[in-house]
Amino acid sequence: MIADAHSMDLSQKLADSGLRATPQRELVYQLLLAERNHPTAEEVFQRIKASSPHISLATIYNCLEALVGCGLVKPVHFERAPTRYCPNLTEHAHFHDADTGRILDIDLPAPLIAELRKLLPPGYSADSIELTFRGHAATKANA
Repeated sequence: MIADAHSMDLSQKLADSGLRATPQRELVYQLLLAERNHPTAEEVFQRIKASSPHISLATIYNCLEALVGCGLVKPVHFERAPTRYCPNLTEHAHFHDADTGRILDIDLPAPLIAELRKLLPPGYSADSIELTFRGHAATKANA
């Protein structure tokens, strides 16, 4: 039932953007919702190719572009690394584990977001906040 709700949301968002829902867009969106590990387009391609061997990397890029364009997925940029994709649309930060490359969502409380917005120069407003923590997983020796 949750998948059906997501499918309806996908179809409506795509329609609102002048696009139609396709099986490929549905497949890419469902993968992003299910795994939530901020994959690159290449990683999405490799995972989907196992079950859909005829899908192309260009199709994956087009699907991701459509999902970003209609506001269902956010692109996540880390310096010169490939773009990653995140279906978490709430304002949040990311933790990038330098050892494994793993990326985790960090919930930001609303009062903290409000405080961050107060740091802007007078007369400016932010449409979004991108905050990334970089570091290492705590080990028993560090804990």
